[in-house]
Amino acid sequence: MGYLRFLINNRLFLFAGFLLTFTSSFGQTYFISLFAGEIKDTFSLTDGSWGLIYTIGTTVSAVAMVWVGVLTDRFRVRGLSLVVMITLAAACVAMAVVPNALLLIFVIFALRLTGQGMMSQLAAVAMSRWFIATRGRALSLSSMGFAAGQATLPVLFVAMFAVLHWRSLWLIAAVCVLLIIPVMQMLLQQERTPQSMSDDVQAAGMQGRHWTRGEMLRHPLFYLMIPMVLGPSAWGTALFFQQVHLTEVKGWDLVSFVALMPLYTVATVTFTFLSGWAIDRFGVKWIVPIQMLPFAVSFFVLAYADTIFMAGVGMMIFGVGQGLQSTGATAFWSVFYGTRHLGSIKAVAAALMVFGSAIGPGVTGVLIDLGIVFPEQMLPISLFYVGAAILAAIGIIRYQRSLPLPA
Repeated sequence: MGYLRFLINNRLFLFAGFLLTFTSSFGQTYFISLFAGEIKDTFSLTDGSWGLIYTIGTTVSAVAMVWVGVLTDRFRVRGLSLVVMITLAAACVAMAVVPNALLLIFVIFALRLTGQGMMSQLAAVAMSRWFIATRGRALSLSSMGFAAGQATLPVLFVAMFAVLHWRSLWLIAAVCVLLIIPVMQMLLQQERTPQSMSDDVQAAGMQGRHWTRGEMLRHPLFYLMIPMVLGPSAWGTALFFQQVHLTEVKGWDLVSFVALMPLYTVATVTFTFLSGWAIDRFGVKWIVPIQMLPFAVSFFVLAYADTIFMAGVGMMIFGVGQGLQSTGATAFWSVFYGTRHLGSIKAVAAALMVFGSAIGPGVTGVLIDLGIVFPEQMLPISLFYVGAAILAAIGIIRYQRSLPLPA
């Protein structure tokens, strides 16, 4: 089945996945970091103190995800997304009125837990359960919401800085979330029965089993894959979080740098579709080991980039990695550990991802305060990605033999 026919036949569920990933934008670092300059000025924060606040709030949200993410095993998407989206809208309102830096920690916690954490978790688990044989294509199409948010929201909100106060923009963000809620409820009036929960269709993992979260945590493959989960989240988050600092160090205009997002998005979208097709055609085991390498190359290019043109090249290569990551990493858990307990398993992966997004801004912010500018940090980050790729390849090669044969 081609992408177009697949899209038409499953349009309601795929659009629901798209809206889930798009709505996560309001809790993603690339959106929150747009307000970094205004937040630091309002509360008299340094790069390090702002990074510390962000790290604390995000770390606590990562811990919470281990338990909150399990709710996707117990409740349908329609009901759970309603609660999460209302809470996300409330968090946006809280950001608009937060009076001091201490309470800012709690606001960051709420934005990260509901936005990056639960909205992304809902989309990933829903697509992995609703679609089995076409999981790669479903994940690639639904993840277009991430790409659409990254391509449009930074440009729109940076443009509105000229006419509106930054706090007013967070009220607009809350309204956007609330407007999406009735659309989501309408799309899922007759929510599809998850294939992974039905008796006649099972998608087992290694050894033909449906692994529990406890069993996964005792398995060596999980630990080999941790750098793969942490890397893009930690250092990709840092890239967007420090974009104001990066443009100042490089002497670039922030608006010009933000204008590169459509180029990044084109690369992301292209390789998201390619990776989705490749997963369905060849299997996720061939995608995961290589998906770290474009990240390594992109940070190497950005470290030495001295023009906006070269920054665009680096961001496009980063988009290649993001496209591979958006489907490969998500499909990995269901393929190797099965789908019956996917919510609880994916909750651990999501917690690691959120924790990674806490590490990146915190570490880079402290190093900036110590006089090590972000471009100087990019070469070690590039080496981290190479190491993550090697460990992932070792794990995949070692344990792919225990995967069940395709039906």
